[in-house]
Amino acid sequence: MSDALLERFIQEYMDSQTGPMVLFTWHGGETLLQSLRFYQKAMELQKKYARGRVVDNCIQTNGTLLTDEWCRFFRENNWLVGVSIDGPQRFHDAYRRDRQGQPSFAKVMQGIELLNKHRVEWNAMAVVNSYNAEYPLEFYRFFKQIDCHYLQFTPIVERILEQPDGRHLASPVQTEGHMADFSVTPQQWGNFLCTLFDEWVRYDVGRYFVQIFDSTLANWVGEPPGLCSMARTCGHAGVMEFNGDVYACDHYVFPEFKLGNIYQKTLVEMMYGAFQQKFGADKFNSLPGQCKKCQYLFACHGECPKNRFAMTADGEPGLNYLCQGYYRFFSHVAPYMEYMKRELQAQRPPANIMQAIRNHVLEK
Repeated sequence: MSDALLERFIQEYMDSQTGPMVLFTWHGGETLLQSLRFYQKAMELQKKYARGRVVDNCIQTNGTLLTDEWCRFFRENNWLVGVSIDGPQRFHDAYRRDRQGQPSFAKVMQGIELLNKHRVEWNAMAVVNSYNAEYPLEFYRFFKQIDCHYLQFTPIVERILEQPDGRHLASPVQTEGHMADFSVTPQQWGNFLCTLFDEWVRYDVGRYFVQIFDSTLANWVGEPPGLCSMARTCGHAGVMEFNGDVYACDHYVFPEFKLGNIYQKTLVEMMYGAFQQKFGADKFNSLPGQCKKCQYLFACHGECPKNRFAMTADGEPGLNYLCQGYYRFFSHVAPYMEYMKRELQAQRPPANIMQAIRNHVLEK
């Protein structure tokens, strides 16, 4: 990304924000392939256009390129760092290898040690695939062992198109293609969430923060879930590429969902235009009848639209591929969520649920 484009983006992004705080999220590719100078320049521009507002930054990295210099920068400027790590070494190295096919776990752990050394705030983003989904407790306990208290577990769901010029990922609007062998199955996802939740709810509430559990509780009490895939509408997670192209969502970087280019349209025009508004509203409006009648609609809102390529029991298209897993999870956690909801409403900590379970006050 050129300096000129960087400044244009920062100015427009800052001008489009109406609140007292502005958050920048830096994603890749691999974000640390950019020079440190790039992010120093970004911060200079943020100060230039802040107009008294507080600016925060978060960055997602695979962790292999972290150095003392990077970590000093993150610490001094209060950046939140997300590290992509898929559990213990045998799980992580199954898929996260470099271009030479070499495993990356050791380098990632070295990066995490540097973050801890410099007291940088970080969290883990772990992909749940067909392999590690079979070992939920080993997977979860690994993060506790490395003292990671903020966890985001993302199910990998991808379809592959076999075409004359090679294999491609299917876009959300394409109905053809076969499931990638690394994709988690609905059954695996449901079992993974339920097994992990059973440990978390007994020992770790208020100590370890698992995004999907926090978002589920938020929906249970009627608060914004903080996770776009579980909200009623979407369309707030647009993405800008290095050349200024803007897309509706980071899961929808396909030609059909290109909103324009920042050199031709403003961010406000693209992100608040008719196409993007419809894109966000369609998350709820396009749900099949089975979803709209579901008792747990309030909890998942059909999850991410990119995963809605399955058929309902009535043969209606648009069902989320992971629906069976989510339904099992919500059914399983319902009594616990109700208890924590009552605690919150009484202005007591949800962590009280752990004592209730030990005292057999709450038993499923």
